[in-house]
Amino acid sequence: MADDEAAIGAEGDESALDRIMADRQSRVDAVRDAGGDPYPVRFDRTAVAADLHVEHGDLDPQTNTGSSVVVAGRVMSKRELGAVAFAVLQDGSGRIQLFAEEKVLGERMADFAALDVGDWVGASGEVVTTRTGELSVRVGDFTLLSKALRPLPDKWHGLTDTEQRYRRRYVDLMVNPDAMRVARARVATVSSVRDSLISRGFMEVETPVLHELPSGGLATPFTTHHAALDQTMYLRIALELHLKRLVVGGMERVFEIGRVFRNEGLSPRHNPEFTMLEAYQALADYSDMIDLTEAIVVEAAWSVAGTSEITYQGRPLSFAIPWKRLDYVGATTEISGVEWDPVMPIEDARKAADAAGVGYDGSWGTGRIIAEAFEHFVEPTLWEPTVVLDFPEEISPLARLHRSRPGLTERFEVIVAGRELANAFSELNDPVDQRRRFEAQAAARAAGDTEAHPMDEDYLRALEYGLPPTGGLGLGIDRLVMLLTDQAAIRDVLLFPHLRRE
Repeated sequence: MADDEAAIGAEGDESALDRIMADRQSRVDAVRDAGGDPYPVRFDRTAVAADLHVEHGDLDPQTNTGSSVVVAGRVMSKRELGAVAFAVLQDGSGRIQLFAEEKVLGERMADFAALDVGDWVGASGEVVTTRTGELSVRVGDFTLLSKALRPLPDKWHGLTDTEQRYRRRYVDLMVNPDAMRVARARVATVSSVRDSLISRGFMEVETPVLHELPSGGLATPFTTHHAALDQTMYLRIALELHLKRLVVGGMERVFEIGRVFRNEGLSPRHNPEFTMLEAYQALADYSDMIDLTEAIVVEAAWSVAGTSEITYQGRPLSFAIPWKRLDYVGATTEISGVEWDPVMPIEDARKAADAAGVGYDGSWGTGRIIAEAFEHFVEPTLWEPTVVLDFPEEISPLARLHRSRPGLTERFEVIVAGRELANAFSELNDPVDQRRRFEAQAAARAAGDTEAHPMDEDYLRALEYGLPPTGGLGLGIDRLVMLLTDQAAIRDVLLFPHLRRE
């Protein structure tokens, strides 16, 4: 690998890469000419690296175990010392060293020496330790399983290389242990979230990705066309309304962990395609959803990090419950230094925004202006997990009106490290009130708000059959993984993030 990199550096990337790939292709041809197959169809392995280290990890140097195994993986490094050679083999569980000797392999020692870094190899032999105490498989026989025509990079650094990590995640996973750590942590996070809900009696379901209306959230959708039906369709921006239809149908505890799509910008915390958990519980309200959210997150933290006390971006972060509670409007007033009231006339809200230095659009109502002030003044200051309670009605078209506070809804968000992690509410189940809210959203859309919620007649019809009191929760899986793996950018927790075309 070092020789390949030196050649690329000396001759220029493209010409050197072409030469290296041609040289490796000639080795493929040589295997075929000798009657072999450089890409065999399958291989039987009897042991993986991690298990060998558990079973034999405490051996003294130069120990022969008498245990014969068959291993397989990718060659990550090689070195030759006369009549012996060493190769580090990486499989899905970790790494193990191959120890090859000319006195054992005879003429095949030349074939072992011809292996390239990046090749997939299967090898059989005895588990031993070398003079330096390195756990190894003394190679009695080996098989080329897949020839790597492209050389592996030795390291990644700098902005350009960071972008290549995202574009070629398959290479990143090979050479960057942290990338594999994050990928495994994501799997563990999703499994923990699923187990947390199933253990509480929730059923996992699947709902459509293609929607007739971009409903269930306030966002700009991706648009497509269904040829057979000859109609415009939208990639879903939320899971909400189909799940609540299922609650109407009698499925009292349901959840889905699914991809949603929003045709919006890229940022360290936003990707147009991302993963959401949404869960709905009949006969519950938003206080029950607070308890559920705390439990899901804490259980995921213990599953992934082994603790509820983590470090994120160099700062301690505690998920210990109960989390802090904060009033949405009250905190906005306190931190901005301007008095806010969800039922204040729009003229007064605009004057308050001007006094606070908050920008707004002419189509916004009081609630939307307060939301802008909250996001500007309050949200960035919240580091520890904080349950922010009671949002304005205008920005909560699917949440139930607050039972005692005019102009507000029974909705909360969980803010962690200055960003939203979860959003939940006591669900609006009054079909007349829901129609009124949809009509207000339709008016906002007509006034130019492209993210306003559309009128959904079928969902209104479902409500008219009776939705029981219900609590609903939406939680960002990607953002939870970011926190649990100490990643600053959402791209680092997505295996294949969206990028501009090369």
